[in-house]
Amino acid sequence: MLIIISFMMGALMESFDIHISGGTIVDGTRVPRFKSDLWIKDGKIAKIGGRTSASSNRTIDATGKIVAPGFVDLHTHYDAQIRWDPWCTISGYHGVTSVVLGNCGFGFAPVRPDFQERSMLTMTRTEAIPFESMKQGMDWDWETIPEYLDSLERIPKGVNVIQYMPTASLMTYVMGLEKAKAGEPASKGEREEMARLLHEGMDAGLCGFSIQRLGENSVQADYDGSPMVTDIMGDEDILNLARVLSDRDEGFIQITQGTGDIRADIAFLEKLASVANRPILHNVVAPSRQDPEVHRRPLRWIDKCWDAGLPIYAQCGTGRAGFAFTLEHWNLYDASPAWRAVTTGTKDEKIEKMKDPELRKALVTEAAEADRRLQVIQAGVGGNPKGLVVQGVNRQPDLQQYVGKSVGDIAEAEGKHHIEVMLDLSLLGDLNVEFLGPDKGSNASFMAEMMNDSPYAIPGVSDGGAHTKFFTGGAYTTDFLTWLVRDEGVVTLEEAHYRLSALAAHAAGFRDRGTLKEGSAADVLVYDMEELEILPNWIGEVEFDLPGGEWRRVQRAKGYNQIIVNGEVTFEDGECTSATPGKLLRHGSA
Repeated sequence: MLIIISFMMGALMESFDIHISGGTIVDGTRVPRFKSDLWIKDGKIAKIGGRTSASSNRTIDATGKIVAPGFVDLHTHYDAQIRWDPWCTISGYHGVTSVVLGNCGFGFAPVRPDFQERSMLTMTRTEAIPFESMKQGMDWDWETIPEYLDSLERIPKGVNVIQYMPTASLMTYVMGLEKAKAGEPASKGEREEMARLLHEGMDAGLCGFSIQRLGENSVQADYDGSPMVTDIMGDEDILNLARVLSDRDEGFIQITQGTGDIRADIAFLEKLASVANRPILHNVVAPSRQDPEVHRRPLRWIDKCWDAGLPIYAQCGTGRAGFAFTLEHWNLYDASPAWRAVTTGTKDEKIEKMKDPELRKALVTEAAEADRRLQVIQAGVGGNPKGLVVQGVNRQPDLQQYVGKSVGDIAEAEGKHHIEVMLDLSLLGDLNVEFLGPDKGSNASFMAEMMNDSPYAIPGVSDGGAHTKFFTGGAYTTDFLTWLVRDEGVVTLEEAHYRLSALAAHAAGFRDRGTLKEGSAADVLVYDMEELEILPNWIGEVEFDLPGGEWRRVQRAKGYNQIIVNGEVTFEDGECTSATPGKLLRHGSA
């Protein structure tokens, strides 16, 4: 009798932390949406559906709202920013509850103490993260990967994180910068040491490794204009790391491969998948506005890879964020040797280069002879320079006449080449003349085709934390829901949440995230579909909220009533609660 009474008392005293009532649940599995209640306790989803007499510490009325799993952002560069911004905004504003760090082979570990500053200098160029923000915002208390992961676990986090081995850091740590920069293959001993360190990192909780390999004329160069060490990394040195994952039968690889030889690139990616026998996240597949073969061709190739037993996923560029930039900070023409030469160095050095007749001539000549690769890159980062619109002129009255006009129109009116117009205006405005890539529209049908037809297409490539002075890709999740689901009606809500959460989590090895089910981590969104909005749209607005007095472009979100991470509300109606319940997910789980 005492046992029965004790059991009954315990049942009566049972309580939950959060009760989400009356919402429409879209659980991320593609199951049709359904109205139900959901209860959270101790950071987990304790119950979905039914009734309970147990009390809850808080009840959230989700009547008329969507209740869905938090978004998983697979391609970010918040490696520095998470040290001062636990919520990894702007992604955190837009429902992202889990991120992957260390993309493209770039990061801050392993690193010797005397290489810390050089590591930060690299990121000022290749990912355009302000140097002073890193210098003031990062407390270096690690050298090795295990020490780095311990540090990452200690700091407050408002999102969950998993971490790649940044291959560029690994190479320079083992080979030294000079040898790695020379493009020389690693020695037998160096390969063994890199494999050992990757094993050590995987033991400590890494999720795999990442690489950017874009050749000598990389679109994301080092701070001195030279290619990143992974850009010229040899096949065998990469396959050496792939064998580590194969031996362990765990982990995955993120790779951005585009050396200019498409046949060789495809052959290598297939070989990499075969050797590793682990998931490959191939970056990036993005549709054009007019030619469907731009996305269909790579997706057909990925289908063939899966048919052959090669697990390659397509990370797709689905966001519609614009580009607005000055030549003081711009780096995304780095695939052009002439542009790279002119925009590398200090501000004073850039000014002198832009005045140099020979360098100016090289830029004009290159524009006339631009190869297909440079044209494609320019199309994706603001469009043809002729179509760029002058948005700001350093608040100089003498330049106001140019505001709102395109570079091409100014060139025609003044009898100049359009590249000369960009240079001359920039010099007149102390490099603070801002050029805007206008919104020429996007093809919703092509985007939907990628998401609906390919089983292996994952939306995103936010680049969150990078290029923050001219790009706001972290809002892609809200854009996906408002544009493709609500406004165009070309992707179902169920499909959207599957792609944005469940498929992304599955491909990247998250073990208990991405869907709403009893016992899984309580990463949950409550939002009003009709109220969802990106504020402001296209290029965001400037906020001086980075360490060192630095600024960035920001797009906030409207319509997310609650963003919940591990059972705690981190954002409520757009306002941060200051809660930091995020976790380092070693091997994909807490």
